[in-house]
Amino acid sequence: MIVTFCGHGDFHKTKEYERKVLTFLEEKIGNQNADMYLGGYGNFDDFAYTCCKKYKETHPTVSLILVTPYITFEYQRNHLKYQKDQYDSILYPTIEDKPRRFAIYYRNQYMVEMADYIIAYVTHDWGGAYQTYQYAERKGKKIFNLSAFTK
Repeated sequence: MIVTFCGHGDFHKTKEYERKVLTFLEEKIGNQNADMYLGGYGNFDDFAYTCCKKYKETHPTVSLILVTPYITFEYQRNHLKYQKDQYDSILYPTIEDKPRRFAIYYRNQYMVEMADYIIAYVTHDWGGAYQTYQYAERKGKKIFNLSAFTK
């Protein structure tokens, strides 16, 4: 099973959102093997990583996988060295034939295509998170949108 995440960079985490994500993971994954595909950018990605790390503490069959949009030597030197310690593995989807300026867009599409579930926080209809969310909807993916719980 694969779970991935998409959300706005201006996301503000709360204990309630964390509880909802952990409950969702428990209900959908339980003690099954699962890969958590994580993006590693912005506030929502930081929140997703924190939730997955916490879930992994009690569910060792879960793997935290950084899906990187870039594989250049410079990017590896500046970013991936420290991330190797945070994640169980780093995955690079085969998107090298795509324009580099759209690498995150194509990486996000890959993550959606591979996922069984998408945990999202999408509140407005612009930006990369919204595009990823729409793509997931078009692909008929199961989406759990935390913004439904916004007060």
